Amino acid sequence: MKTIYLIKYAEIGVKGKNRYVFEDALVKQIRFALKGIEWEFEVKRAQGRIYIDAKEGMDADTDEEVRGALKTVFGIAGFCPVVSVEDEGFDKLADAVVSYMKETYPEGEHTFKVFARRARKDYPMESPEICMELGGRILDECPNLKVNVREPEIELNVEVRESIFIYSEVIPGLGGMPIGSGGKAMLLLSGGIDSPVAGYMIAKRGVSLEAVYFHAPPYTSERAKQKVVDLAKKICIYTGPIRLHVINFTDIQMAIYEKCPHDELTIIMRRYMMRIAETLAKQNECLGLVTGESIGQVASQTMQSLAATNEVCQLPVYRPLIAFDKQDIVDISEKIDTYETSILPYEDCCTIFVAKHPVTRPVVDVIRRHEENLTEVIDDLVEKALAEDDVIYVRPGR
Repeated sequence: MKTIYLIKYAEIGVKGKNRYVFEDALVKQIRFALKGIEWEFEVKRAQGRIYIDAKEGMDADTDEEVRGALKTVFGIAGFCPVVSVEDEGFDKLADAVVSYMKETYPEGEHTFKVFARRARKDYPMESPEICMELGGRILDECPNLKVNVREPEIELNVEVRESIFIYSEVIPGLGGMPIGSGGKAMLLLSGGIDSPVAGYMIAKRGVSLEAVYFHAPPYTSERAKQKVVDLAKKICIYTGPIRLHVINFTDIQMAIYEKCPHDELTIIMRRYMMRIAETLAKQNECLGLVTGESIGQVASQTMQSLAATNEVCQLPVYRPLIAFDKQDIVDISEKIDTYETSILPYEDCCTIFVAKHPVTRPVVDVIRRHEENLTEVIDDLVEKALAEDDVIYVRPGR
């Protein structure tokens, strides 16, 4: 016998004629997730299923690594360690099933039910008969197991295919859609709690990511920049490799600080960040921008402020956290292991230039009029910032 992992997916199963596109994307992501494990795997699609064949003799430590890797792959609703046996007659199958139940549930009183699926119609027994006969053999040879067809503690699955698969454990996955199946977007990544979570959430819908970080030396340190790189490393465990664009925003911020009303600093700076991010997005074939904004969380995230920042963009702006409470966001950041990095005390360029009394209901016409104060310098500054784009290729663990 050898161990195989059966991959279960949810939404992909209702995709109709183009389901194979999503399955192929999921297979690609599974292969990427398993790359760092020193073992030989074959990942394949067959008869509406995805399997990982781990070959013979895999030890418990490697099995634990595989399970950890699969828990980072979007598109997997659950996965099952499966025992595969060759079809050598029903008696051999029954022996294998009894052996599986004894090894998996050696102690304690448990209830069970057998679910049989006969995908190969030339098998001489029909599914109800398989269930009945296997259930009887288990009862005869496993005195600690009892049948409960309504609410069983153990759901024993037997799938008759080219080989016969036996499994009872379903390990929950992340769900969502496989990375790459939903296009690509540009994430505005800061050193805070929200934007890494936003990247994670949009990636869960199959969107691959590039990211942009606005750096403001000497007002922000190299440690602040490294903090953002570290956050990108954390989320790319789930999203795959990320190209992180580091934009020097200092001169633009200083020009805004010197020439625009201070209560509008955050909104105007945000508008130029969005302009620059959109330019990068278009250059890199992204279909939208992603931010970590949530309505009412700070002054720049009121409905009026969000409308003012949206006004400068042609591409859609996706805000996965728009209706989340702060604690909801914190909970997810802890789950994906970004929280402790996000709360490190290294300021980003937004927090340095926050006004004491920022406008909460900006009027777009007024903001535009005050941006005219920048006319003589802003185009050159933006062009310079884009020309000096420092791209960092971020991969998990690097």
